[in-house]
Amino acid sequence: MASNGVDEQIKLVEGPAGYVLEDVPHLSDYILDLPTYPNPLQSNAAYSVVRQYFVDEDDTVQEKIVVHKDSPRGTHFRRAGPRQKVYFKPSDVRACIVTCGGLCPGLNTVIREIVCGLHFMYGVTEVIGVDCGFRGFYSKNTVALTPKTVSDIHKRGGTILGTSRGGHDTSKIVDNIQDREINQVYIIGGDGTQKGANAIYKEIRRRGLKVAVAGIPKTIDNDIPVIDKSFGFDTAVEEAQRAINAAHVEATSVENGIGIVKLMGRYSGFIAMYATLASRDVDCCLIPESPFYLEGKGGLYEFIAKRLRENGHMVIVIAEGAGQDLVAESIEQQDASGNKLLKDVGLWMSLKIKEYFAKHNVMDITLKYIDPTYMIRAIPANASDNVYSTLLAQSAVHGAMAGYTGFVSGLVNGRHTYIPFNRITERQNKVVITDRMWARMLSSTNQPSFMNPPKGTTEFTD
Repeated sequence: MASNGVDEQIKLVEGPAGYVLEDVPHLSDYILDLPTYPNPLQSNAAYSVVRQYFVDEDDTVQEKIVVHKDSPRGTHFRRAGPRQKVYFKPSDVRACIVTCGGLCPGLNTVIREIVCGLHFMYGVTEVIGVDCGFRGFYSKNTVALTPKTVSDIHKRGGTILGTSRGGHDTSKIVDNIQDREINQVYIIGGDGTQKGANAIYKEIRRRGLKVAVAGIPKTIDNDIPVIDKSFGFDTAVEEAQRAINAAHVEATSVENGIGIVKLMGRYSGFIAMYATLASRDVDCCLIPESPFYLEGKGGLYEFIAKRLRENGHMVIVIAEGAGQDLVAESIEQQDASGNKLLKDVGLWMSLKIKEYFAKHNVMDITLKYIDPTYMIRAIPANASDNVYSTLLAQSAVHGAMAGYTGFVSGLVNGRHTYIPFNRITERQNKVVITDRMWARMLSSTNQPSFMNPPKGTTEFTD
């Protein structure tokens, strides 16, 4: 196969029949004559019974598995897992872990499994936690992490290391990494965090340091591209059922009751869509990707009145980023991570519905609004996310020990892979409203598409 390195970040390897490997950087790309060592797992009793435990260097995972018979093989990513040779002596490893951005179920599980994976699989004894996000590298203390100190943290919500938004100063961070003689950096966070991780990797490479930088992508909204899903998403969908069930109970307990539940989803409506599908008690689901309008024929107000006449109650699920262009007073401010500050669309919609039904004397309604956002963010991961977080963390550890750097570990078509930073920060994953999953949701709620507002009505523009 011919190597086609475009720049220091993008490594393309092309093969026959349209095969393309989007490879991740390796320490040997910029540090010559690096020594290698036998992988300690060769003598690990837990893995001695596993046949073909080590991943072959030629193993890759296809990005798209549904193809036509004459289609090129397409883009692939390097398969994650342990290699026969490692590029770090366990006794020389000094690793650090940092968590950034918003809370998400599974954060503590990832921390725990990085620590335990390094210790029990590779014999690494020096792991430190960076306090309160990126700024902790240069303005906070660190904490020693051992299997004992992290043994039960997966049972807690949040992150034991603390987190923050912003505070990224690449030069200061790398200075601190260099001063502390850290040679493995594990960064847990969303797309903004991984952009920062990419900047750290590039500066480390520019300085020629033997430091592996590995990312574990985190976003409760599931809006990171390429990967199948992000950790914490399953837990969020499961916990959202409690809020939807409460809204349903409130709505069915009174005449013409309406329950509105606002769920996470700044730019992507995956939680709202999947929670709606799982619940079967939802009458209308509104997400950022699907425009909707309020007044006129086929509008939301008309649909609410119709559903109340039919059933006597109604439940609406709305993602936090839906309908922002309909909100009268838009906010142009941003938070420390660069995310646009959003109006509380759930509260706004609750008031608008009450005003409309009172003004037009349509019918008397009782409306309850539930916002479970911070309750969902703060809970521990469920069983599914605990397993998933464990595998993501272990994959990152295997990759760093094997000398890979500038990558995130992620699940692609059911297989764990190493993905270059640029691929998961180049865009956001969004619900495709022309896809079958959205059609399934529409058939579940029997709501209109709200795609064709009559002239003269307020319209959401995407």
